[in-house]
Amino acid sequence: MDNYKQQVFSLTDRSYLNILKKDILKIGQKVELSPKKLAELDLIVSEIATNLLKHAGGGEIIVRPLIDPNNRGVELLSIDKGPGMTDPAKMIEDGVSTTNTLGHGLGSIKRLSDQFQLYSVKGWGTVLLSRIFQQPPVSFPVSKIGVYPIVLNKPGETVCGDAYAFKFNPYFVKVMLADGLGHGPLANQASEKACEVFRKSTFNNPSDIINDIHKQVKDTRGLVATAAVYDIVNKNWKICGVGNISTRLCNAITSKTHMPYNGIVGMNISSRLESQTIQNETGGYMVFCSDGISTRWETSKHPSVFKYDLSILAAIIYKDFARHSDDMSVVVVKVN
Repeated sequence: MDNYKQQVFSLTDRSYLNILKKDILKIGQKVELSPKKLAELDLIVSEIATNLLKHAGGGEIIVRPLIDPNNRGVELLSIDKGPGMTDPAKMIEDGVSTTNTLGHGLGSIKRLSDQFQLYSVKGWGTVLLSRIFQQPPVSFPVSKIGVYPIVLNKPGETVCGDAYAFKFNPYFVKVMLADGLGHGPLANQASEKACEVFRKSTFNNPSDIINDIHKQVKDTRGLVATAAVYDIVNKNWKICGVGNISTRLCNAITSKTHMPYNGIVGMNISSRLESQTIQNETGGYMVFCSDGISTRWETSKHPSVFKYDLSILAAIIYKDFARHSDDMSVVVVKVN
């Protein structure tokens, strides 16, 4: 499932609710949801916003348009730092409430969503995932390849200086995260140009991909980037990065960190770039984070998250470690 640009909506006051709903419905209209689906999306947003305000004192809703050749939709990630829930599964049941209300909110969201998950920890907060599509898909299909991004511009900026790209064929899965120097339009231009070169590149070695990008982005302000290629036949990753993109191959128990080269793509990089090879393990996933996410990020406090859709994992890393003083990116990639 591909994506367009994500948007984040901060909700701290009920007076903003109508504007928020209109903006999110515009995204639903762009992906050509039917009138019935738009009405359902409107109800989902209302219930999510009401829960955020009533139970968590506000929060964020990250919205991602989804598109592939056969289907389109909208993904909503609701993130809060509220009290969390001791028994999330019980709270989804209609009629259950922690306040003197009917308690239909979470049950309604689940019922109206084509895909729904809820992750909550007492004292930590809650992440809610809701997706709605033109055509109802399999609830959560088992996919051999999954890319789960959160890519958001620095607060106050209108464009994002971070960008990611991916492509795959029967033999390779290729992914890149790029971070243009600084933020704003010029950073955006650099990262988008890098993604354009990445998509056109025919190389299967990440170091060759980075060198290719380096040669073709010299007219930009430059960027840092990491490219990774998964060899489907040999079941291993090759990774090469320049600059401060944090990249780790993780599973529920271990984590292997890729060490990037110093330099700036488009300005000065090592003439001897080499790719690191890491064997993929069952249940492993690759995580890329730009420097808008603290380098101290880790997932050990959430061992059960691996049972969930990996958009939840991306949201957890963003929730716990986003700096909010730069463009922010978390891209999770899983191959089976």
